[in-house]
Amino acid sequence: MNVDPKQLMKAHISKTARLSDDEFDDFFDCFTTKSYKKGAYIITAGDRIDCEYFVVSGCIKTFYINDNQKMFVMQFAMPSCWASDYSALYGGTRATINIGCITDTELLCLSNKDRENACKKYHQVEHYFRDRMTSEYVASQKRLLSTMNNDVKYRYEELITLFPELFNMVPKRLIAAYLGVSRETLYRLNNS
Repeated sequence: MNVDPKQLMKAHISKTARLSDDEFDDFFDCFTTKSYKKGAYIITAGDRIDCEYFVVSGCIKTFYINDNQKMFVMQFAMPSCWASDYSALYGGTRATINIGCITDTELLCLSNKDRENACKKYHQVEHYFRDRMTSEYVASQKRLLSTMNNDVKYRYEELITLFPELFNMVPKRLIAAYLGVSRETLYRLNNS
């Protein structure tokens, strides 16, 4: 299925913000389209970051690799999700996380400068980004609390309930890395 990036973004933003067609067109002109193949890296730890990415099609993972070379998946981003190394983007530092493509992926790239300019120009764009960041922060807190308070079986079932499409798109080893368990533990949970 071919997805029109402009229509996807417009539908996504219109859930939160009200922009006229001309305002939206002006805002959408800030984006560049980028396509990546499965396995490609969008961000590698150590990179300078100046963009955030809106997923049009495909699936990407945001992940961290520690000193022992263990991977921790922080986020799966599917269509209409955003991803970046926000600490590096907003702090002007080098990336500490990686973003890679689980599938062939099409993204809209928005530079930090263009986002800031659009927010200054259109209050509704600023409202959209503020609402989006608040929602993502709340989701991050919920995930952290779930990790601290719930066993792996509960977190696995929660993930299946919230994002059933992940299990057809994402390799089980990455789901295990997201849950913080081994593949063997995930296999047992999947078969229980």
